[in-house]
Amino acid sequence: MEETRRPAQSRELHTRCGRDIRVAGFAPPGLPPGMGRVVLDTPCAPYDEREVWASLTPEEARRLAGFLLTEAAALERRSRPPGPYVAVVPLDGDALEVTVRGHALRVDQPVTDGGRDSGPTPVELFVASVAACVAHYAGRFLDRHGLDRGALRVTAGHTMSSDRPARLTALTVQVDAPGLPPDRAEALEAVVSHCTVKNTIEDPPPITVALGRAGTAGVRGPGDAEAGGADAPRG
Repeated sequence: MEETRRPAQSRELHTRCGRDIRVAGFAPPGLPPGMGRVVLDTPCAPYDEREVWASLTPEEARRLAGFLLTEAAALERRSRPPGPYVAVVPLDGDALEVTVRGHALRVDQPVTDGGRDSGPTPVELFVASVAACVAHYAGRFLDRHGLDRGALRVTAGHTMSSDRPARLTALTVQVDAPGLPPDRAEALEAVVSHCTVKNTIEDPPPITVALGRAGTAGVRGPGDAEAGGADAPRG
């Protein structure tokens, strides 16, 4: 599978079955809000008769889905009025949609906890944010030193408390950077150990959970309007 990105901001996927699929956002200047479209295009092949089809591997299907979601989010950001930096709304059952600057995420609970396992849990997203932040810092380090980041892999694990309140009692992150010269290992470890998310956990800011004026729950930082109401329950 080969992937390229064209100057016109289209994304192209070449599948193992020989199909070229292009995905792009269509929103020319002057187009009314909400009229932008995500365009999926694939040329006809000699074997196409009455319909055009594509056979995708699971990896190709995920990559194509990522292309479509990325272009959809980009179009939504252009047409969506300013709103909260992070917003969370219920979907079905325990599932929630989290919107961050127009990027939509889905969270849920495992089937064993009454959910449908349609997405990671909030705790898993928390752990993932630490791992992703470490990976970002590691990738930038490798770039600065002219090293290949293609084989970089960051994994993370966590342990939940056995008592109340519910919380993590351990969080471990492992960075694997094949090809890293031994004399750079100590410097890389120092850099990734001070990523923003990890710094924030080790020196936590005040977090206020309050009810909004219309009775809706909100989380505000210390610089926002004065908070009122009782603390929200945690699951």
